[in-house]
Amino acid sequence: MQMTMRWFGPDEDKVTLDYIRQVPGVEGVVGALYDVPVGEVWPKDKIEKLVSLAHQANLTMEVIESVNIHDDIKIGLPSRDGYIANYKQTIRHLAEYGVKVICYNFMPVFDWMKTDMNYVLPDGSLTMAFEKKGIDKSLEEVVKEVLDNSNGFALPGWEPERLAQVQTLFAKYKDVDDSKLRENLAYFLKEIIPVCEEVGVKMAIHPDDPPYSIFGLPRVVKNRDDLDWICNAVDSEANGITLCTGSIAEDPTNDVYQILEEFTRRKRIHFAHVRNIKRIKDKDFYESAHLSRYGSLDMFKIMKVLHDNGFDGYIRPDHGRFIWGETGRPGYGLYDRAIGLSYLLGMWEALENNA
Repeated sequence: MQMTMRWFGPDEDKVTLDYIRQVPGVEGVVGALYDVPVGEVWPKDKIEKLVSLAHQANLTMEVIESVNIHDDIKIGLPSRDGYIANYKQTIRHLAEYGVKVICYNFMPVFDWMKTDMNYVLPDGSLTMAFEKKGIDKSLEEVVKEVLDNSNGFALPGWEPERLAQVQTLFAKYKDVDDSKLRENLAYFLKEIIPVCEEVGVKMAIHPDDPPYSIFGLPRVVKNRDDLDWICNAVDSEANGITLCTGSIAEDPTNDVYQILEEFTRRKRIHFAHVRNIKRIKDKDFYESAHLSRYGSLDMFKIMKVLHDNGFDGYIRPDHGRFIWGETGRPGYGLYDRAIGLSYLLGMWEALENNA
């Protein structure tokens, strides 16, 4: 198991690599390029520069999160083959610089959804939350609220230029239901997985966030059966999962522990986002501190299931509150993520010693 932290690069992250490498137990950072338009090939010179920055800080960069997928691929337009060809070339380029896992998602329009980027907890810390009442408004209002509360940072999957015409983008998905989106995902996987096998890269799909339909959009990565279908669509270890405990647990009908056990045992979980959430009511929730007592998930049980079923991939603490006056990119405060990471590593060490 390799413990990592997400890093948005020298121009997009307030947290420096010098700070990250001081967190005990961190071995690598999870990176990405944010100045390459979605659908274009990632240039080798930019990849080399990004990876070398991590190596200079004595950190690995073996996971990329994420190489976003162009909407034309998700919609299934004739132009998708050109974008898939670009994606294949990006996979080859990343492999040349030691990348072993690519985390990605297949969510239409929005890569994730939160309705409050500065939800105030009783102790005064700030976190992100999702409340269904927060999307009972126009699409333009929802987009504006998220972007206005990003604290000036670019949000992956929320590119302003792409969402400027959100109604037009929605219209392109009007004939795409769950079945069609699933068909388009299978088409994509059948094209890229042979390339992954060739160069030694594993794809790891992230659950939908939230894992149920909003705004009438289709969803195909929302539960155990969806994950099983994805793994069987192309039966290769290179076709795997980023299991985000917070995202999959946002639907209380999902048994996060059973899902972790099954797919870890099947060697399909290559990357784990381990975080806690606190369910407020129905499917409303906020992102809590990592410790079990503050949320709705048993974090020791999560780590034990991973450990006991032979997990040997990458883990990162996912989403941190703003504490101690810190400001920055919502969800990515250094201090709270460092606390969460230490908590996860402490449990892992206890499991290793007991074993």
